[in-house]
Amino acid sequence: MLVLAVNAGSSSLKLSVLDGDQVVAARELPAPRAVVETRELEDALDGLPAAHAVGHRIVHGGARVAPALVDAALVAELEALVDLAPLHQPKSLAALRAVSGALPGVPAVACFDTAFHATLPPAAATIPVPAGWRERFGLRRYGFHGLSHAWAARRASALLGRPARVVTCHLGAGASLAAVHDGVCVDTTMSFTPLDGLVMATRSGSVDPGLVLWLAERLGDDEVADGLEHRSGLTALAGTGDMRELLARDDPDALLALEVYLHALVAHVAAMAAAMDGLDALVFTGGVGERAPAIRARAAARLRFLGVAVDDERNAAAAGEADVSAPGATARTLVVPSREDAVIARHVRDVLGEAALSPGA
Repeated sequence: MLVLAVNAGSSSLKLSVLDGDQVVAARELPAPRAVVETRELEDALDGLPAAHAVGHRIVHGGARVAPALVDAALVAELEALVDLAPLHQPKSLAALRAVSGALPGVPAVACFDTAFHATLPPAAATIPVPAGWRERFGLRRYGFHGLSHAWAARRASALLGRPARVVTCHLGAGASLAAVHDGVCVDTTMSFTPLDGLVMATRSGSVDPGLVLWLAERLGDDEVADGLEHRSGLTALAGTGDMRELLARDDPDALLALEVYLHALVAHVAAMAAAMDGLDALVFTGGVGERAPAIRARAAARLRFLGVAVDDERNAAAAGEADVSAPGATARTLVVPSREDAVIARHVRDVLGEAALSPGA
């Protein structure tokens, strides 16, 4: 079965056709502000092999714990979740509509970033607010980047050769961690929305809710929401969310931004390890996690108390999947390229089975 994996990111739309886990063809289109140009999409699809089925990355699946076949009822359900992931959900839905329009009749499966975190125990999932609020609005820690965390944790277990206590670090423009114990997610840094947790490119990460209320009284809800989503994080501290630029600078703003970023990263890694009573492997994935050895090295230096240490030469030379641990380190440090497309393709096969569908049927 050839599967077209559709991944709507913050500024692009990635299209990959997979046979098993192998990418046989791929295209990437610009897609800012949830806009997908119909002609560009049709041209891109014309240049790809005809797929038997389509899999869509959907950031927020609400209470859903497994991938699902796309139909009108599911689309309506996902539209109701837009307010909980305003940076991502509109783009996912825009891509779903555009691809469905270009490939009518081809079965499509929605693959949810939140589903991987459905295994969180009550102590991790429960938000300590009035019960009536939780019941009325379905308030809980949902977690995000689940497709990426699932792949990174699976590869870590394969590289270690055994089930393990793994902290997966998805570090990119958006960033989150997951504590994965023997393949099961038991904690994560993002919560009810993708705004919580680590310091990110434009998002604040965790801030005092009292501060949010104080600002909302003075600036208004819309101004605060826009500021926390689009003008905070590294961008607020140093004028850019591009980690490559920050690492190349030595001015006070850039140095402070990196220190704030690392402070949050290290503190959250320690919290994830505490949720598993220890750490066997620390896994870096995502654009920053895979391609910023300086971030890996500086984080590892502050996590020595957990047995983490990297080999400078291995870390600097890492390209693709790599073990960059220093000799004698009790916790392994791994670099794993993100493969959300492979997880999407597996989910599609799970939902539809391996029946021999004719391309475009």
